[in-house]
Amino acid sequence: MELAVLAISIVVLLAIRVPVGLAFLGPCLIYATSTGLSSGYTLSTAFNGVNSFPLLAVPLFIFVGVLANKLGIADRLFEFCLAGLSRVRGNLAYVNVGTAVGFSWMSGSALADVAGLGKIQIPAMIRAGYPYGFASGLTAASSLIAPIMPPSIPAVIFAAVATVSTGALFAASVIPAILMAVGLIVYIVIWTARRPEFTSVPFDARRFGKATLNVLGPLGTPLIILGGILFGLFTPTEAAAVAALWMLILGLFYRTLRFNLIWTALKETAVITGGIMLILGAAAVLGLILSRARVSESVASLLTGMTDNPLLFLLMVNVLFILLGMVIDATAIILVTVPVLLPVAMEFGIDPIHFGVIMIMNLMLGLLTPPVGSVLYVTSSVTGKPVDVVFKGIMPFLIPLVLALILVTLFPDLVMFLPRALGF
Repeated sequence: MELAVLAISIVVLLAIRVPVGLAFLGPCLIYATSTGLSSGYTLSTAFNGVNSFPLLAVPLFIFVGVLANKLGIADRLFEFCLAGLSRVRGNLAYVNVGTAVGFSWMSGSALADVAGLGKIQIPAMIRAGYPYGFASGLTAASSLIAPIMPPSIPAVIFAAVATVSTGALFAASVIPAILMAVGLIVYIVIWTARRPEFTSVPFDARRFGKATLNVLGPLGTPLIILGGILFGLFTPTEAAAVAALWMLILGLFYRTLRFNLIWTALKETAVITGGIMLILGAAAVLGLILSRARVSESVASLLTGMTDNPLLFLLMVNVLFILLGMVIDATAIILVTVPVLLPVAMEFGIDPIHFGVIMIMNLMLGLLTPPVGSVLYVTSSVTGKPVDVVFKGIMPFLIPLVLALILVTLFPDLVMFLPRALGF
């Protein structure tokens, strides 16, 4: 009964738009103290939930993404893709996905992606004659590649909670992210095939050469992050710090770095990180409560009693995560459900890395769906259009994204191939 009241309290607070961290922390503190736990022990649990060296990578990767936005890296990537794909019919749609893939190696956040690239891509596509729904929907959908492709902030958090290798999870996420991009490209091919009004322009070798030179520096960022981790040169946290330093060097080289820009980037990073860390601390307290109530064992008994088929279990988990992702922040879901569901998944013989990739892909789909749908609101804010109009534009693009999720669920080797090849 007490747990039911706790759950209802959290849901009600989320429904009335209380910040996620506070919506979890308040009821959890009241529950913990009312059941005999000292307030000091409860607060120390919250503190220990964020007192983790691997989690230090989170603010650093956020800082890299914010700097990439502020320094005009998105513009350079956009120009590079546009110059390279000028002869392709409907090229701006392909440029949209290509820029998102390139930017994803630096940001790790769908919100940073859509906020930075949306201001460039959506107006350019509308001026070229693309319908608003298609332009905004594609931009929002392609932004989901960022939190899947390393450096993925949700992956860092999952790895810390599940105590698995961040490098292995980064490597495992590459092919699923590429599948998402390929799915969107296939949809673009089908969509543009019925619209002959979208024509190509001649290829300009000089323009392409200049754009290539301008993008060489930013393209070094994924080499630093993923290359450094996979070849054992850095830990993920060290790679994030080196990437942040590299961004500052690029800003100096391009002469776009200013003190006020650094100050603004630091403030944005602090605000975003503060929200994430509050959720982490609150979820640590909730995890303590669920552990004392032996919820993990109850859920394990329930699920193993329903099926002994690993695939059916994963399909049920997919549905659960999509529903949860529609109403609760992804960070909170990872912290609350991983200690409960990961042991069950391992009983079914499912690799924790495979489970982590499936979980992150599911939760990121929640960014595109109401009522929470953070990417919906950011896209709406960037373009000045109502959220319902944005969602109508996004709906067709959910099809290739869900198909990519199904492939990753059904074929574990798509996820595990790179980690195994790299010796994880």
